[in-house]
Amino acid sequence: MNYWLMKSEPDVFSYDDLVEKGKAEWDGVRNHAAKLHMMAMKKGDLALFYHSNIGVEAVGVMEIVEEAAPDSTDETGKWVAVHVAPKEKLTRPVTLKAMKADPALANMTMLRQSRLSVSPLTKAEFQHILAMSQA
Repeated sequence: MNYWLMKSEPDVFSYDDLVEKGKAEWDGVRNHAAKLHMMAMKKGDLALFYHSNIGVEAVGVMEIVEEAAPDSTDETGKWVAVHVAPKEKLTRPVTLKAMKADPALANMTMLRQSRLSVSPLTKAEFQHILAMSQA
């Protein structure tokens, strides 16, 4: 199993929106590195849902339920999307500030490449952020 962090602006699509829908296409990603990460996702992988721009925090866990396929919002045919479903809302959101301050997350891809909307996490990073949400 692989672990990911996926960003969405909550005023466009929030974790609560995903819960309401039950399953959604994670579309609109227009970055080559993020596309490669999405192409590497496998059914059953887990991802942190991260609210970007507003809130700036990890708020939930979702599961990849369908692997990469053409993005329905892309007329060029060169971008992909995956389908995700909600697993659980974090007990307490974990802020970007808290992640940056934690030495255990110093090598986290999202902290080194902050503009990347889809990035990998190690199992240890994923579990550490979940533990931070319980503290």
